[in-house]
Amino acid sequence: MQHFDNFVQDNDPYGEHDFGKVVIDGQDFFWKISYYDLLMEFGSENPADPTITTRVLTIMLASEY
Repeated sequence: MQHFDNFVQDNDPYGEHDFGKVVIDGQDFFWKISYYDLLMEFGSENPADPTITTRVLTIMLASEY
């Protein structure tokens, strides 16, 4: 996920770079970064501020979506 850079209008319409698709051994995977407050109860007020944000990476098989 760290090296993914194929962000285009179709997969990143808001320019947030928090979602992508990769193919590993012919299997499609989606990944998504979510931004929560420190207690992970609500969305972060400022996702760019790591002092008030907990980031969660979700990886799933595309077929499970």
